[in-house]
Amino acid sequence: MKNGQVRSAFTWRNVSCYRLPAVGGKRKTFSSTIGSQPQSIKIEGDITLGGLFPMHSRGAAGVPCGEIKREKGIHRLEAMLYAMDQINSDPDLLPNITLGARILDTCSRDTYALEQSLLFVQALIQKDTSDVRCSNGEPPIIPKPERVVGVIGASGSSVSIMVANVLRLFSIPQISYASTAPELSDKSRYEFFSRVVPPDSYQAQAMVDIVKAMGWNYVSTLASEGNYGESGVDAFLQISREAGGLCIAQSIKIPREPRPNEFEKIIKRLMETSNARGVIIFANEDDIKRVLQSAKKANLTGHFLFVGSDSWGAKSSPIQDQEDVAEGAVTILPKRASIDGFDQYFTSRSLENNRRNIWFAEFWEDDFKCKLTRPGIKYELGRRKCTGEERIGHHSQYEQEGKVQFVIDAVYAMAHALHSMHLDLCPGYMGVCEKMDPVEGQMLLQYIRAVSFNGSAGTGVMFNENGDAPGRYDIFQYQLSNVSSPGYKVIGQWTNHLRLNADEMQWSGGHRRIPDSVCSFPCESGERKKMVKGVPCCWHCELCDGYQYLLDEFTCDMCPFDMRPLKNRTGCRPTPIIKLEWSSPWAIIPVFLAILGILATTGVIVTFIRFNDTPIVRASGRELSYVLLTGIFLIYLITFLMIAEPSTAVCAFRRLLLGLGMCISYSAMLTKTNRIYRIFEQGKKSVTPPKFISPTSQLIITFILISVQLLGVFIWFGVMPPHTIIDYEEQKPPNPEFARGVLKCDMSDLSLILCLSYAIVLMITCTVYAIKSRGVPETFNEAKPIGFTMYTTCIVWLAFVPIFFGTAQSTEKMFIQTTTLTVSMSLSATVSLGMLYIPKAYVIICHPEQNVQKRKRSFKAVVQAATVSTHLSQKSNDKTNGESKILEGPSHYHIHVNVTRRCYF
Repeated sequence: MKNGQVRSAFTWRNVSCYRLPAVGGKRKTFSSTIGSQPQSIKIEGDITLGGLFPMHSRGAAGVPCGEIKREKGIHRLEAMLYAMDQINSDPDLLPNITLGARILDTCSRDTYALEQSLLFVQALIQKDTSDVRCSNGEPPIIPKPERVVGVIGASGSSVSIMVANVLRLFSIPQISYASTAPELSDKSRYEFFSRVVPPDSYQAQAMVDIVKAMGWNYVSTLASEGNYGESGVDAFLQISREAGGLCIAQSIKIPREPRPNEFEKIIKRLMETSNARGVIIFANEDDIKRVLQSAKKANLTGHFLFVGSDSWGAKSSPIQDQEDVAEGAVTILPKRASIDGFDQYFTSRSLENNRRNIWFAEFWEDDFKCKLTRPGIKYELGRRKCTGEERIGHHSQYEQEGKVQFVIDAVYAMAHALHSMHLDLCPGYMGVCEKMDPVEGQMLLQYIRAVSFNGSAGTGVMFNENGDAPGRYDIFQYQLSNVSSPGYKVIGQWTNHLRLNADEMQWSGGHRRIPDSVCSFPCESGERKKMVKGVPCCWHCELCDGYQYLLDEFTCDMCPFDMRPLKNRTGCRPTPIIKLEWSSPWAIIPVFLAILGILATTGVIVTFIRFNDTPIVRASGRELSYVLLTGIFLIYLITFLMIAEPSTAVCAFRRLLLGLGMCISYSAMLTKTNRIYRIFEQGKKSVTPPKFISPTSQLIITFILISVQLLGVFIWFGVMPPHTIIDYEEQKPPNPEFARGVLKCDMSDLSLILCLSYAIVLMITCTVYAIKSRGVPETFNEAKPIGFTMYTTCIVWLAFVPIFFGTAQSTEKMFIQTTTLTVSMSLSATVSLGMLYIPKAYVIICHPEQNVQKRKRSFKAVVQAATVSTHLSQKSNDKTNGESKILEGPSHYHIHVNVTRRCYF
């Protein structure tokens, strides 16, 4: 084999004799059937280029070709012819060399294109004609096919891939003007393939950037079956996975041969994930049109937001009669410009001056909706006859097809490569020299990859190591409403990064706001995302409740103990600190009672001091009375310490005085009741006075009882020095807006009760003695008033306990407990003051005549009188009320037991 030639068993066409296979040593002559030449355009030239264009759409089942394609077919074909005319007339590019062409129709079908493209390689196939003879025995005359040095095309990626596999075998370079499948960048498989458009990997990156710029994170994909659609979607999926933040609701493939109702089913599937309004579509023109038709039929106009690849671009044919469904569609197209020279060229084409295009008559009929009269074809009734006077752009709508620029650039790239090759191989030679006859494909490929020139639109044309053009895209949007001229509008560009003018975008109904295409809408402030398993773009929103704040978009975390969440729960703020204020209603009542108590106590003390030597003061036991009044005063005073702002000093005095005032009071009363009880118990047995009933003894006993309280408090000081704390748990309701930190002393409820426990023990003991002394006549000293005092005090404190502990869970705990404690203590002090000293002060001040000294008696006489009084009182219980006065007049003794007076009266 030579120069890439391959032996083949193909059936040769256009032989002018018979094939004589040897049978039994003889040759027989057969008539050859002249094969039908595939429909193609042949233009003579010194160097022939091949061309592949989708002149017709894919035919129905069993039919290879369908309707004529005006834009993707005729426009692109004429762009190649236009470029060749420009090159052939250019004295500086391939001078004295004319480019010819062999142009074939792919019918938008890869298998059909493969069959057609075999014509390009016929000249490279070595034909064995040894067994072929004409009837006269002469060798047959076989016309020599033209040699194609390079191919311009194809359009669809699936067609280019199929053809590239064949052209590679024969080292024929290929430059595509529209195939963008990333697979074609694989030079280990498609070594001789180049393209003047960027691959879909760039396009997919641009589409991912567009989707992200519009704030979408949940889209579906539609792909036509084949290399272009599938590889484009695959590239989109891969890039979106790498970029993150974008989820695919559904990825649907449109079959190569769709069944009836196939597109209706596709629309139904897309609606299964209706939130995914964005639809990324890598599909051919025919499939795009049928998708739009089905969406309109399903009454879903305006629902889907299409993002179309360059196969949609800025073409009008896919959206014809479906403009309302396509409104708002964002499409992408390799950066291009309208070539004015081509517009002038194409609009000047007519049936008379464009006979070289064998498909132009068919285009003419479709473009002007008329019918040409041709031999053997019956004229259709109801359709007007073409006059031939029609003009493109005047009598029909014309807009330059988007890939025209790239077809021209592809032809020029081939021409520049041939020109450079000619300069190197044939310097100074006019025409094609021997070194370029034939053109060696591998060498031509190297020159193609090295070209660099300004293309028809003024942008640079070059190829990278994979034969790909740089990524430069224009971004379009089809706008229909509120615009003077409906159509595609440029809204941005992509050159390695996106520049999108969102202000220029317009959606269905003329709305300017970008519609949503998200699985889940953003969570409100203070809500976290609970992801749906397996779908990273879908989530449920859960509120960070209680004292939680939003740590990140997926996590709620608790605020520190001394803080509460902000209202929007995006962070934490310090919890306000409160204390019991003097102006609070919870403080006003206790303070009022305490002031009254202090004034009354002070008044009694002043009265007693003023009348210190009077009989009533002396008879009440001056020493213990002053001790008891001091305790009452301290009980009232503690109210102010409990309400004052906590500090170390205040906390220390609270510890010291909280139980001390009660301890002093009840120690003095206990000593008094104990003395009375012992005196009368001793009198029943003998006339000898009991021990320790002198004033000094009573004071010592009282101070011993008080010292126990003081010892406990000072031990507490040593073990745990007083200090303030801020309690954030006390007022921490479910609603953090009402949370407060309470400034308080370090006294728990338990420590407070323990502080009062000794005083309560004294109170209970005193009550017991009061009960035991209940038999003493009421005229005998203070036994009965002390008893009534203790009974009332017990009732007050029994009421205090449930109120104090029953409010432990209340948010107003501090206020309620402080008020309850201070009021209870003030009431107990008031009971003691009112029962024991207010009556005496009243007599001293208001009835001084009663404040006189009685005659004295011995201790024995006192006891005897008390015994008589007791018996008479018991007997009086058996008589009526009228007989109860039994100790009237001189027999009624007023006994004042006064230790300092040695029990005289």
